[in-house]
Amino acid sequence: MNNKTNSYKESNIKLDTEIKRIFNNSKKRYGSPKITKQLNIEGFKVSQKRVAKRMKILKLRSITVRKYNHSGNSKCDNKKEYKNLLEQDFKANKPGIKWVGDITYIYTKETGWTYLAIVMDLFDLKVVGWSYGLNMTDNLVIEAFYKAMKNREINENGIFHSDRGSQYTSNNYEKLLEDLKIKHSYSKKGYPYDNASMESFNAILKKEEVNVSNYETFQEAKLAIFEFIESWYNNQRIHSSIDYLTPNQKYNSYISNLVLVAT
Repeated sequence: MNNKTNSYKESNIKLDTEIKRIFNNSKKRYGSPKITKQLNIEGFKVSQKRVAKRMKILKLRSITVRKYNHSGNSKCDNKKEYKNLLEQDFKANKPGIKWVGDITYIYTKETGWTYLAIVMDLFDLKVVGWSYGLNMTDNLVIEAFYKAMKNREINENGIFHSDRGSQYTSNNYEKLLEDLKIKHSYSKKGYPYDNASMESFNAILKKEEVNVSNYETFQEAKLAIFEFIESWYNNQRIHSSIDYLTPNQKYNSYISNLVLVAT
């Protein structure tokens, strides 16, 4: 009995060490489901129930804070026909065929509300382009799109999906997509489910970074956003919808398979 008890205690000590490592590496963003999955990936056979119990004993709790969200201007030309080409099909079998975009709001003490425009590829959920600024104009979303194109090619006749905000329905943005022969798909007015993947990213950003921070300046917020997107979200954060891979792992796996097929 003593041997079994000692063995179980030793097992818990080792498990606690690994749980704390993953928890701290995630900057306290992971709860028991993702910590369990990460442990399983690393070869530790353990249940979520046991991980949750150990986290409770260790007093480890993920940071998920909800706050008031500033609502912006979503005016559009009501005379124009806005088609939803994506039709809530958020799966893509290769990169560069379905991109989505949105603007979210971030508060700093120095400047008040600031604005982050995002472009995401639905194939691997990677943020392929982003732009952060003081003004919510079409220049912000255009810059994000140009940055996305520098990082990854979007196929001709590919789809870009957004809401009907004035930035995305501006003549400048529509001309950009038209010149590139990219089809513009739109969510129904006031219906965020049509852009669920983008809404999910915004929620992750707010709960795991923005709402647990108090940014003094614009530059401080910009650095935090860079680290969150480029270091954490794209490179380290696992996602259940892409088989618990990170966006970069998903893309690299696709490229590796292409090379194998070619050889």
